[in-house]
Amino acid sequence: MIDYLLHPRITENKDWATFLFLLSFIIIAFTKSVFENRFNDFINLIFSDKYIKVYRDSSHLKSGFTISLFLVQVISLAFFIQLSLHIFGYASKTDWILYIQITTFLIFFILSKFLIEKIIATSFNIEEFVEQFNLQKVTYRTYIGLFLLPIDIILFYYDNFSRSIPVIMIGVVLVINVLTYFISIKNYQNLIFSKLFYFILYLCAFEIAPYYFIYYWFTKGIA
Repeated sequence: MIDYLLHPRITENKDWATFLFLLSFIIIAFTKSVFENRFNDFINLIFSDKYIKVYRDSSHLKSGFTISLFLVQVISLAFFIQLSLHIFGYASKTDWILYIQITTFLIFFILSKFLIEKIIATSFNIEEFVEQFNLQKVTYRTYIGLFLLPIDIILFYYDNFSRSIPVIMIGVVLVINVLTYFISIKNYQNLIFSKLFYFILYLCAFEIAPYYFIYYWFTKGIA
C-alpha cells in the first residue's frame, strides 16, 4: 500500500502590491498630464538644475505636484524597505500588514519631523531658509523614490536576488542624499553663513540625530 503525503500549497497574495504599483503609475501619469512642463523639468533633474532654479520658492512645498509625487515616494520607499528586509531574511515581501506598518511609520516620521522643524525654524527666525531647504530635499528624495519604483517591481516579482543589490541601492541613496546637502549648502551659502550657529544646530538635531536613533533602534531590535 502506497502512502501519500499531502503538502498544503501556500500561495502568496500579491494583489495588494500590484494595486499599489498601478496606483503609483496612475498618480505619475495624472501628475504629468496636469503639470506637463514642470514634470519634464523634474525628470531632467539629474542632468540640469533648471527645476531647482525655477521652483525654488517655498510655496511649491505644498503644491499639488509635490504632494502627489510625495505619495509615490512613500509607496516606493516603503516597498524598498520591506524588500530589503525580505532579502536579508527579516520579513516576508508579501506581508501587507508589515507594509502598512512601514508606510505609517514613514508618513508619521516625515510629517512629525517637518512640523517640529517648522516650529524650531520659526523660533530661530530661519523659517524661510528651512522651507527652501526642505523643498530641495523633498525634490531630490522624490526623484529617488521614482528611481526606486521600477527596481521595487523587479525585486518584488522575481526571487533569488543577491543581498548585494539592496546594499548597493542603499549606498547609492545615501550618496545622493549627501550630495543633496552639499548642493543645498552651495545654493544657500550666503544665508547659511549668516546664521551658521542655527544651521549647525538644525543639521545635528534634525538631519543626523533622527536617523542615528532609527539605526540604533533597528540594529538593537534585530540583534
